[in-house]
Amino acid sequence: MMRSYPTNSPQAAARLVALAMLIDGHASRVEMQALESLGLPQRLGISVAELSEVTQALCEDLMGIAETPWTPSRLDAESLTPLLAEISDPALRSTVLQACVVIAAADSQLHEAESLLLLTALQHWQMSAQEDGVFHHA
Repeated sequence: MMRSYPTNSPQAAARLVALAMLIDGHASRVEMQALESLGLPQRLGISVAELSEVTQALCEDLMGIAETPWTPSRLDAESLTPLLAEISDPALRSTVLQACVVIAAADSQLHEAESLLLLTALQHWQMSAQEDGVFHHA
């Protein structure tokens, strides 16, 4: 079972961002550079060290729920729902979704699992793809 974080907490937001980095099976340097260019930890109110801790905790949770080694194909909309439910603030949702889009676009390849995360977030949060400039990043 995945651990829970307080609603709209920096940790809950950071976990979704970390998931966007890991969901394609690996975190790449280009994705980290994209996050740094956004100043994401500061925008989420979290330090780089705390972001690293949340990422490590996510890895532990993913490994703990898997009976076999975790792979992106094991992720589905149902398993994403509790994580997405921890973000209810519209501005924070927009920030998180923008970060996830930047991460997904960073390596110029949209992995099926990245697409699933983005589409599930849009549906769960009842947002449109054009809302708040989500897909118009610098």
